[in-house]
Amino acid sequence: MCTLDATRAELALVVLYLNKAEARDKICRAIQYGSKFVSNGQPGTAQNVDKSTSLARKVFRLFKFVNDLHALISPTPQGTPLPLILLGKSKNALLSTFLFLDQIVWLSRSGIYKNKERAEQIGRISLFCWMGSSICTTLVELGELGRLSASMKKIEKELKGSDKHKNEEYRSKLQNSNDRSLALVKAAIDIVVAVGLLQLAPKKVTPRVTGGFGFASSLISCYQAASFTSKVQEKLKDERQIRRLQASLSLNNQYSLVLTKLIVFLSCKSCYWDFT
Repeated sequence: MCTLDATRAELALVVLYLNKAEARDKICRAIQYGSKFVSNGQPGTAQNVDKSTSLARKVFRLFKFVNDLHALISPTPQGTPLPLILLGKSKNALLSTFLFLDQIVWLSRSGIYKNKERAEQIGRISLFCWMGSSICTTLVELGELGRLSASMKKIEKELKGSDKHKNEEYRSKLQNSNDRSLALVKAAIDIVVAVGLLQLAPKKVTPRVTGGFGFASSLISCYQAASFTSKVQEKLKDERQIRRLQASLSLNNQYSLVLTKLIVFLSCKSCYWDFT
């Protein structure tokens, strides 16, 4: 039964992961760049898979630009330095522009938008926007890692001889630092992928290099999506436990109230009989 319960829990996590459009998009991205690595730009089955998967992924990104548009107009956390705020907002603006222009590319490849030359120009502009957003992400993550490193050193000085890994705040910042380091690596890889897609250095960044770097970036994205899903599941479990505890406390309070009323009623009745 324990094995069956563990299997059910793992399958539930997989279902929760696959129910996200973002996760499906990242899996398709891994297939796309894996096919690009295999084909190396040569005609064949692998290249056909690359092109068809690339077109299919664009459906998952319909209206996705709204997410970064919302982040662009949302307030930033207090205490964030102005350069990091500007870089973060630039990243949101560039990524939102990329996702919006990418929809026009999808309309062209679907045959709805007929001007192919204009669509190719828009496609290159969108890729430049994506490369710009990756550069901004790299700089933001470097800045945030510097801030985290400084705050962690401050905590270490405050704790002195005690075990820092037992401190909840230190563990939280360490986990945040690991997540940002992974995001930094992914952003740096994406810059290389963008250079390859734009053919800015065709001799050095070949289709095979682009495919290899893109596949590695896709695996990181899949891991990040899975990590986020597991965190959401843990949060939901905690919320359910809190709700159960609140319901239990509410029920106990009701019982206590009824018992108090009963004691008061019996006391009043006893006083009445003593008086009479």
